[in-house]
Amino acid sequence: MKPCELTLADASEAIAAGELSPLELTASVLERADAVDGHLNAYATLAADAALHAAARAQEDIAAGRYRGPLHGIPVALKDLVDAAGLPTTASSRVRAHHMAATDATVTARLREAGAIVLGKTHTHEFAYGLITPQTRNAWAPDRVAGGSSGGSAVAVASGGATFALGTDTGGSIRVPAALNGVVGLKPTYDLVPRHGVVPLSWSLDHVGPITRTVRDAQPVLAALTDCQQGPGALQTTTAGLTGIRVGVPRTYYFDHVTPEVEAAVRTALTHLRELGADLVDVDIPMTEYIHAVHWGLMVPEATAYHEPTLRSSSHLYGPDVRVLLEAGREVPAGDYLRAQRARTLMRASWGRLFDEVDAIAAPTVPTTATRAGQDRIEWPDGTTETVSDAYVRLSVPANITGMPSLSFPVGLDTAGLPIGMQLIGPPSAEATLLRMGRAYEDARGVLPLPAVHAS
Repeated sequence: MKPCELTLADASEAIAAGELSPLELTASVLERADAVDGHLNAYATLAADAALHAAARAQEDIAAGRYRGPLHGIPVALKDLVDAAGLPTTASSRVRAHHMAATDATVTARLREAGAIVLGKTHTHEFAYGLITPQTRNAWAPDRVAGGSSGGSAVAVASGGATFALGTDTGGSIRVPAALNGVVGLKPTYDLVPRHGVVPLSWSLDHVGPITRTVRDAQPVLAALTDCQQGPGALQTTTAGLTGIRVGVPRTYYFDHVTPEVEAAVRTALTHLRELGADLVDVDIPMTEYIHAVHWGLMVPEATAYHEPTLRSSSHLYGPDVRVLLEAGREVPAGDYLRAQRARTLMRASWGRLFDEVDAIAAPTVPTTATRAGQDRIEWPDGTTETVSDAYVRLSVPANITGMPSLSFPVGLDTAGLPIGMQLIGPPSAEATLLRMGRAYEDARGVLPLPAVHAS
C-alpha cells in the first residue's frame, strides 16, 4: 500500500512509530494528486514545494522529540475559501482571481500549530453558492458531479490526493460532496469552529469542518480546529457499543422523494446500529413545510449583502448561476428576512424538544447518488420534479438552519457503484456522540476502499 492510500489514523500511527516519515507521506500524496488531478480537477492551487519544505521541517521536529500529536506531518487540502498566508484565495471566481492571502485563517493557523502540512487549495462552487462544483469530477465516476460546494476537498480526499481536507457547509456543502464521493464529512455545531479568514456565503448559516476518509480520522481534526489539546495516543481510543443510545428514525421528510437504493442502504445501516445496541425510535420532523423557505430567506439576502460592493462594480465577473442568485437577493424585503429569522428561532426550539426524546437522528445525507454532469433536474415517481441542487440541499439544510452538528459517512454503494451516505444529526455540542456512533458503525462494517481513479 502506498502512503497516499493510508487513512489519517493509519498514517499518524506510522509516523508516531517511526515507520513512515512526513516527507515520504507528503511526497506520495503530492505524486498521487499530480497523477489524477488533470482528470479530476480537485485543486485550484497545489503548493508542492512549500508542502515538501514543511514536511521536511516536521520530520526534523519529530526526530528531535518535538512530536505535536496525531496531525503532525499529515497533509491537508484547504477549500479555496480558507486563507493560507502566501496562497491565493480565489473562491473559484474571477472576482478574486488576483487575491493573495496575507495571513492564515484561524483554522489554518490551528492546523499548522498541530503540525499539519498544507498542500494547497481545492475548488469550490463559485463562492460556495451551489451544490455541484461543476469544474471538478466525481472521484468514483468522472461523468458524475462531485457535489458541492466543497467538491474539490471531497474529491481530493477520496482520490488519495489529500489525507484530509477542510470544507465549509451552508446548506450541506461538506456533507453532500462527502456522501457523493464516499468519504466522511462533519458539519460541527454552529460557531464551534471559528470562521475568521474564511470567505463567507451566509454568516448565520456557514460552518467550517473536516472531510476525511474515515470517522476515526475526523476526531483529531475536530480537536485541532476547536483548539482542544490531544496527546500522542488520541487515535487509540476505542468505541464502546451503542447500548442506551436512542436513534431517531424520521417518519416524515427525510425519506420522502429518496431513491429506493438510498433508502434501502440507510435502513440497513439503521439495522446495524440496532445490532450494536442502539434503540431505534420513530420521530416526526417538525416544521418541514418551512425548511426550504427559511433557508433561502436567510441565505440569499445575507449572501447579497456580502457581495454588494463587487456586484455593483464587477457583476460581469460572476458566473451566470451565481450572479442571478446575488441579484435576486436585492429583491428580498427586510420583512421576509426577519420572518425567516423568527421561523428559525421556532425551528430551533422544536428541534430541541425533539432531542428530549432521542440522542441523534439518522437519515439519508442526500436523496440520490451522484447525478450525471449536466443533468439539471430529477423527476420522482409521483411526477414531481426538482433541480439537482434543490434535491441535494433538501435533506442537509435543517442542520444548518438549527445550527446542530451533523456527520455524514458512507453506508454502501448503489448498483452503479456510486457511494451512498447516511447522516447523524444531534443536539448542539453532540459531536462526541455522533463520532462515537459513526465510529461504532465503521468498526463493525468497515470502510470503503479508495476508488479506482485513472491517472491523467
